[in-house]
Amino acid sequence: MAKHDRAKRGIPPKTEFNAWYPAIVEIADLVDKRYPIKGMDVWKPYGWKAMTLIDGLTRAEMERTDHEEYNFPVLIPEDLLEKENRLVSRLKLAREQGVDPAELRIDEEESGFKKEVYWVKHAGENELDVPMFLRPTSETPMYTMFALWVRSHGDLPLKTFQIVNTFRYETKQTRSFIRVREIHFFEAHTAHENQAGADAQIDEDAEIIQNLLHDLCFPAIISRR
Repeated sequence: MAKHDRAKRGIPPKTEFNAWYPAIVEIADLVDKRYPIKGMDVWKPYGWKAMTLIDGLTRAEMERTDHEEYNFPVLIPEDLLEKENRLVSRLKLAREQGVDPAELRIDEEESGFKKEVYWVKHAGENELDVPMFLRPTSETPMYTMFALWVRSHGDLPLKTFQIVNTFRYETKQTRSFIRVREIHFFEAHTAHENQAGADAQIDEDAEIIQNLLHDLCFPAIISRR
């Protein structure tokens, strides 16, 4: 777009990212961020259509690779939060240090999602005996059910996915799509009989992502850390 055209439409230069980015999102009519809860945007028809088309590509890849779609509850009981914290914090720290999560000491763990969750502590006027929180991600509730579903090697591999909304109390400056409090979220989780099956799944995951990026015309280089 020529400079004078940008000026006419009130688009700041890209060098002023904090002003340029929200202007582009608004002009493209993707979402409306004026909803009275910070970081929870309203999807507009054009933006939601684009998102559903991307979801369609994702579902096609999941179907091609024999994943099955699930839909887990948005509420998680408090007793699962510590499991979620331990799992997420260990994975995060291991990724940062480039080591296997099993190599980390317990005292190296961080707080996970504890400071980021939205709590539900009342139902009507009654205080709940067991507080619940809105899912920040779904590893713990999904793996809780995996333990009930997988009774023998005949139940494996178990390949699941879901496309849902997750919630995180983002305390930094929110920005549409980049940092929000309600997240349109895709996650896939699998269980395998042995290490070889898990390793093959990693290769398949890389292929899935590469196919999606290709369909969306995003250049990418797949690397292994």
